[in-house]
Amino acid sequence: MPDVMASAGPGAHGVTEDMLLPFQIESLGLRGRMVRLGAEVDAVLTRHDYPEPVARMLGEALALAALLAGALKYDGVFTLQIQSDGPISLLVADVTSDGHLRGYAQFDAKRFAAAAAARAQTGAGIDRSVPGLLGAGYLAFTVDQGAHTERYQGVVELTGATLSDCAHTYFRDSEQIETCLKTACERVALPEGGSIWRAAGLMVQRMPAEGGGGSQADRIWQSLTEDEAEDGWRRVVILTSSARDEEMLSPALPPPELLFRLFHEDGVRVFEPNIMTDRCRCSRERVSAVLAAQPRAELDDMKEPDGCVVVTCQFCNRAYRYDDADLDALAEETPRQ
Repeated sequence: MPDVMASAGPGAHGVTEDMLLPFQIESLGLRGRMVRLGAEVDAVLTRHDYPEPVARMLGEALALAALLAGALKYDGVFTLQIQSDGPISLLVADVTSDGHLRGYAQFDAKRFAAAAAARAQTGAGIDRSVPGLLGAGYLAFTVDQGAHTERYQGVVELTGATLSDCAHTYFRDSEQIETCLKTACERVALPEGGSIWRAAGLMVQRMPAEGGGGSQADRIWQSLTEDEAEDGWRRVVILTSSARDEEMLSPALPPPELLFRLFHEDGVRVFEPNIMTDRCRCSRERVSAVLAAQPRAELDDMKEPDGCVVVTCQFCNRAYRYDDADLDALAEETPRQ
């Protein structure tokens, strides 16, 4: 078996948090990504008063979005969106090509409380499954590269116990790409006390040859016999699935070291990590543009008891306030038809 590549040693590239790490399993020509999110995902999840199962599901959605976006070449925004009929009715997680993350969840607090109470009466723990929290619905992936480009969208029904299962179904049925996915999100205790949300994900893909199979990964893959390729893929799926949540989330276990533990027998090479940052795209300028397009009478109807129009971003929870002077200024700036 090949030795692990030097670039995959513990602490490679010096970044172990809030990053997406591309890697390749050398002897099999398989490509993968690992995402590890700490303070950045904690900031996203703690801005809203989410019940823990809702926050956990959104954290996994953010990790999954980062993995899927990292496997694409695009210049714009990758969005993962789930709409369903369960207690969580909407999940949105998006990642820009610059690595900026944001996400939010909509949930029915009464339905969620009722479901939790019913399970508590039977002695069951909190339901973390897709059927229990999301119910029936669909998962959509969208790549938006701007006004003058065609948007790409893939849609799949929610099928499986986890978000990873749902994404796996999409790759199997729509893209015909063999994919192994695993995500995790939990509150992790801090040494100094308290806890922080952390999320992680691991994805390996058996990619079809690109451009006639000219890449190194393609040449390696094509050099294997059918039995070697099948045995290698099954082994990688088993090893990926064996990664425990606590290993994927542990700040004491850098991603390169975890990849080494899992795949060292086949050789694993990591590449330059992509930094992931919690950053919303909302701004006062964007909100003002939306308000300026509304008739003044409608804006007056939107006023809060203090006489201001307040627009709150669903993602970052930032509130933009407009008093009468602000609204008058918007009207003066709007070109007359």
